[in-house]
Amino acid sequence: MKGKMMVEESQNPRRVVFYGVGDLAAGLHAARVAGIVTQFDPADAPTDITDVLELHHAQLYLEHGILPRNFTVQQVREAQAQAPHLRGAIARFFSTIDHSNVATVVVGVGREYHQALLDLLGRSKAFERCDAARMLGALRSTGVSLGAMLASKRLVQAYDAAVRAELRADVKNAEYVVSKYLYEGGREDIYLPPSFTPADARTLMDHYVEGADANPNHVSLIESAPVSIVSGIDAKLKLKAKRRRKEMNEEFFKANAGMRTGVELSISPSQSEPVRVDAEEMVMKVTISARWLEETTDYPSILNNVQHLFEFVDSECLLTLPAYPAGLGVMERLLGMKGKTDYHTGISFRIADTKSLLEVRMLRGFLKSKGIDLEQVLSWFFGEYLAQEFGAENFSFAPTGDGTTYLQKVRHLFAEMESVANQFALYVQDGELDRELLAMTANQVRYRLLPTLVEGKYLYATDEDEINNVLHLLFSDQSRLNYINADLSEDSAAHLLIRHKVAYADFEEYQKGPLDYLLSLGLLRDDGARVQIADAEQYLILRSLSYTGAASYYRLSPAGRAVADAMVSRGWAVRRSTLLSEPEAKYFNYFLNNVDFSNGPQLRNKYAHGSQPDSGGEDAYYRDYLIALRLILALVIKINDDFCLAEQEAIGGDPGDASGAGRA
Repeated sequence: MKGKMMVEESQNPRRVVFYGVGDLAAGLHAARVAGIVTQFDPADAPTDITDVLELHHAQLYLEHGILPRNFTVQQVREAQAQAPHLRGAIARFFSTIDHSNVATVVVGVGREYHQALLDLLGRSKAFERCDAARMLGALRSTGVSLGAMLASKRLVQAYDAAVRAELRADVKNAEYVVSKYLYEGGREDIYLPPSFTPADARTLMDHYVEGADANPNHVSLIESAPVSIVSGIDAKLKLKAKRRRKEMNEEFFKANAGMRTGVELSISPSQSEPVRVDAEEMVMKVTISARWLEETTDYPSILNNVQHLFEFVDSECLLTLPAYPAGLGVMERLLGMKGKTDYHTGISFRIADTKSLLEVRMLRGFLKSKGIDLEQVLSWFFGEYLAQEFGAENFSFAPTGDGTTYLQKVRHLFAEMESVANQFALYVQDGELDRELLAMTANQVRYRLLPTLVEGKYLYATDEDEINNVLHLLFSDQSRLNYINADLSEDSAAHLLIRHKVAYADFEEYQKGPLDYLLSLGLLRDDGARVQIADAEQYLILRSLSYTGAASYYRLSPAGRAVADAMVSRGWAVRRSTLLSEPEAKYFNYFLNNVDFSNGPQLRNKYAHGSQPDSGGEDAYYRDYLIALRLILALVIKINDDFCLAEQEAIGGDPGDASGAGRA
């Protein structure tokens, strides 16, 4: 057997490696697997460890039924009959390994077989037969990394003290701790020794952060990680990582100019259209008409400008401000390291964030020049508008007024935002707002649980494979249906079919499987000349589910609601009842607290507890004040939408009648 394998090896140096059933290399190895299996003789089993490890990988192919396609039924049966003999030979070989021969037996094992080597050593109880010094020394000499060792639970448990000592010996090993506890894309198979304590982890990460070879990505993950007694992360370590990351960024940009990105906002005295948006490379240029602003200084129009002119929401009254996964580009999804508890942002979010803050700043400044306080507009909305328009009495919002610092304004604004959220929640619960009861029951707001006046307000995709496959095929930039040729390509299959006349025959053979799948589900139709979206209402719902994570049920047409109901019956969607959609609630939590994410500014928590940093002075407080204003304006839009939808449903009106703020 050994001689035969050596001959084959000289002709084909690629050894058999089993990477998994779905791996594209499986077919390439099938022929060699067949040769190894058919030539195997139990009486002449291999004695070289690399040959034995290849035998193990070949046996894995057998277990999963991966053999050459041209094999007959008889050949398949004969090959599978060899499996017990292969397993027996492998087990016998590894049972002979002990402290006396381990150093010579494992020498020369290639990296592609390291994980299998550790797995088989563990299964055969070789770790119990060999002391730590000899086994770990032998593994190191053949190039087995500490990372590979940490992936072997049996090894880590058998050599607890020795592995702990090895981990603590090099500060670079902190990256294994970061990968296990903090990195979203980190390895799930990292096992730390039982004796490796959270204090060990903290010490290792602390020395890593201050080290010259620290990776900025890992330092950033430590900075944004949640405080945890399990991982060893505490506030002091997070602060140290924050300062180190800032220092590293400054050093980097001394030698790298970077790319100019951002938003420019200006007011034009001559522009006729209300707003114009242009792009220059990576810079968005927003120009607002001075005349329009001058003509819309009544309170309802001011709020309408926030909703429509600034586009804080889309046509379904879903906020455009959150970081939606669909807004992340391919490179943003693939590059960089994201923490397990991070709010994942990208260029689209940062542009929307900058644009909306500039708009709030501009609006506040413009109104101030006209003698109008933006906070007074908010006070009018709660104190007068809701009562006059919807009969919702006793709501209130207290402006901060003049003569206060921005630190005081921010604290007050966050308190008032919690107050109006609690007022709305109590109104939904009881159908009226009792101020005495409010004083007795008000709690810290849980934005995800804020109730709604309309049952089943939002439609969400379920976890069913079918709907997730549909959303991927139609809307993902990684769908197989996006590209036919240079003239027929778009960022999604839906856009390709809408913007181009594409016939079934235009698609490549490999694309017709998923195309037939969408046709069979009734999502597409083929009239012979063109493949197109089968139902506009269904498309709009699916688009919302993909791009904003939810669809607003009561803003659908009657036909759209029927489609939504059918999707619920089909198991594709579910309806839930909250004021904010799930992504919108996460957006609020990102800025205000640490309920969902550890990398947010946690503004509400910091200002409520008096722990806000003072390093930025009034400028920092002013920025936080603008953020607070933006959040309250967004909340006003959502509350108004809720009242409008409830009234619409009560009178049986059309979804189009549920207009934005400012009907008064």
